[in-house]
Amino acid sequence: MKIYVGNLAYRTVEDGLREAFEQFGAVDSVAIVKDRETGRSKGFGFVEMPNDDEARAAIEGLNDNEVDQRPLKVNEACASEPRTGGYRGGGNRGGYGDRGPRRFNN
Repeated sequence: MKIYVGNLAYRTVEDGLREAFEQFGAVDSVAIVKDRETGRSKGFGFVEMPNDDEARAAIEGLNDNEVDQRPLKVNEACASEPRTGGYRGGGNRGGYGDRGPRRFNN
């Protein structure tokens, strides 16, 4: 089961999060999501546990309990929509769009 873990302290590291979840059973993986530019934690992550009963016990046991002096928000991760790559711009390239060139009166 994939578990969402929110409200992480910025100093929380993956090994510390793994230790917290291993109290409830086996842990396959731990990933704290980080900002691409700064490398700083975004304050949430994901833990995968192979046994659903152990995962539910971890959710129950860790939700609203403190790790690194922050109360965690822990629940089953929702399935995400697959992302599509490519350009996400607004289409107003070069300042023209579909209205022609912009004119400014001075």
